Amino acid sequence: MRAPGKAPKDLTQGPIGSTLLLFAVPTLASNILQSLNGSINAIWVGRFLGAQALAATANANIIMFLMFSVVFGFGMASTVVIAQSVGARDLDAARRAFGSAVGFCSILGLGVAVAGWVGAPALLRLLATPPEAFDLALTYLRVIFIAMPATLLSVMMMMGLRGAGDARTPLIFMIVSVAIDLILNPVLILGLGPFPAFGIAGSAAATATAGFVSLIGIVIFTYAKDLPLRLRGRELLYLRPAADQMRVLLGKGLPMGLQMIVMSASGLVMIGLVNREGLLVTAAYGAAQQIWTYLQMPAMAMGAAVSAMAAQNVGAGRWDRISRITGYGMGFLLAVTSAMVVIILLFHEPLLSLFLGSNQPAIDAAWNMQLLASWSFMMFGCTMILFGVMRANGVVVAPLVILTFTLFAVRLGFYHLAYPTLGADALWLSFPAGSAASLLLAWAVYAQGGWRKAKLMVPVNVEECREAVNSETEPAGRIAPVG
Repeated sequence: MRAPGKAPKDLTQGPIGSTLLLFAVPTLASNILQSLNGSINAIWVGRFLGAQALAATANANIIMFLMFSVVFGFGMASTVVIAQSVGARDLDAARRAFGSAVGFCSILGLGVAVAGWVGAPALLRLLATPPEAFDLALTYLRVIFIAMPATLLSVMMMMGLRGAGDARTPLIFMIVSVAIDLILNPVLILGLGPFPAFGIAGSAAATATAGFVSLIGIVIFTYAKDLPLRLRGRELLYLRPAADQMRVLLGKGLPMGLQMIVMSASGLVMIGLVNREGLLVTAAYGAAQQIWTYLQMPAMAMGAAVSAMAAQNVGAGRWDRISRITGYGMGFLLAVTSAMVVIILLFHEPLLSLFLGSNQPAIDAAWNMQLLASWSFMMFGCTMILFGVMRANGVVVAPLVILTFTLFAVRLGFYHLAYPTLGADALWLSFPAGSAASLLLAWAVYAQGGWRKAKLMVPVNVEECREAVNSETEPAGRIAPVG
């Protein structure tokens, strides 16, 4: 007989506000830790190894981001399927989705590792990596590619656990990963204690070690605590990607991954336009961007939490709770982001001096950017909430189209029309222009309600349908979607 395992966290019952907040906070903490880790590692590399090494890691990180964008898409697709299955009280379907996602990610990670090792020189040449940073970037990138299977699997497993309502376990192992990375970076770069000095390879090896340890830890913890998504016995066959599961992962995952790539491409275009304004503005923009990274975090964390919670409720047929989940998500998002904006604007001088030192002209330019653009992240966050709720029912193309249109057509269109009058301020005001257009279009799609009629779940076989009909269900599980 198949062991039932611990029951997943139920996000379909009880108070919506407190449940959503408690679920979102660990995800937000994980995002902050990850960003702080990247910033501190950049400081280690820059201070100990110099500008060439820092440029090398920057070039390698662009390639890593593209890989993570793809896995993020598959991870979000599996999160939604797992959450809908958990909401429908079908733990076996959740494990099937989790198994297929982990199995596919394992194959993908191994393929990426081999192809990345062989193709790393060509990738760096394609990015026009400066010659003086090329060898360092190649060393760093190849070590990172060795660790890619473990890193991608860790990300996939963490996202799957969140779909089952568990945001605590991913936070625990994000803390473990960040702690190992932060400790090992200076040790392996400089060769402290019994370790030889590996230079930039040491930085990559620290990140790789953290990824492997985190993955092993998650697997051990999952089985030791008998978490809902652990696979035993015949369930281990679920690790072989099933065709029906892969149709969902690919069909829904690719558009979600493309959203990340579209946002990154828009950022690269903006940097190109900023560079035209001269070194001072570019330096100021770099500092402002560091701060804006943290302003985006509540949007991404709350969007992911709302998506997982809404997906469980969709799976349970609790459509009566969806609008309130959306409302609470927006309320929390606006409260947190607006507070962060106020703090950033009030303490802009010391915050910006962390990155710009005593360069007052650059600080003044960055302050102007923040004053004109920071508040747009409240609208961006509300858009991510709406996208997260629609994604909970498998609607992913509309958000991709909206983002592509507003980040390129609206934002760049505003810049080109307003630049003759406003100058560089047109760049910073293009942020709220694009965010306002995204929010209006997202709200139009959400309010129209067609997204509620979409179908995401992989069809189950006849016997499973019969068992589901005969099993006990919540009365609200039969409420049909409205709108």
